[in-house]
Amino acid sequence: MPFEVELLGMANLLKSPKEIKNIAIAGNILAKILKILEKEVKIGVSLKHLDNLAYQLSKKHGVQPAFLGYKPDAASRPFGASICASLNDVVVHGLPNNYKLQSGDILKIDFGVEYREAGKSFFADSATTVGLGKISKSAGILIKATKTALEKSLKVAKPGNALGDIGYAIERVARENKLSVLRELTGHGTGLALHEDPIIFNFGDKGRGMVLKPGMVLAIEPMLSIGSWKIIQRPDESWATADGGLSAHFEHTIAITKKGHTVLTKI
Repeated sequence: MPFEVELLGMANLLKSPKEIKNIAIAGNILAKILKILEKEVKIGVSLKHLDNLAYQLSKKHGVQPAFLGYKPDAASRPFGASICASLNDVVVHGLPNNYKLQSGDILKIDFGVEYREAGKSFFADSATTVGLGKISKSAGILIKATKTALEKSLKVAKPGNALGDIGYAIERVARENKLSVLRELTGHGTGLALHEDPIIFNFGDKGRGMVLKPGMVLAIEPMLSIGSWKIIQRPDESWATADGGLSAHFEHTIAITKKGHTVLTKI
């Protein structure tokens, strides 16, 4: 299974304005670092180089890479890198190595940071997908559709709507583009811990599930693939499509507000 959520209870689902302000600081720093990493994604660059850069930039900005040393209950060992660098059919939790990027590759960078203020930790989480050089037409459609799925899901992320509205919006984009939702991989709450309740499925029915309220902080992350929706876990504990189909992943951390939402992981 993917990273599990930390069950904090309903009271802790709603963050105070001060807490959201600090989560936003984490998100802003994350966005700056992720933008630099995106520009560094080039043919011939190694995944390890990107990971080292993420670590160095985190230290420069006074934050801790949230994934580094993080150990879910289901994992046999702590995660050994600052970023998840997932190539092609690998969807999430790819461990950066010395592989050098090639034309046609699709790279997913998932990154989280921990910002500390007055002895408390605040977390933000975000992801992007980059195609390198000459990618296939289907790969281009996949990347564009997954990004669109995130954009569409954000439009319905507002008070009074439900988690099912978010999942429905994502699944609809997937169906329109003849893509699959990787149903076992989900978004989650975040903010005071890296992974919190609620679980946010990338499929669902309108109006079903937990109702969104101001103060919720959510990491919404569509993950789509060409081919089967089924996934397998590899020996390095990354998750890949079972049929080897290409996958894409985009993610933002947002805060639900009285009038809608605010994206916290942007510059």
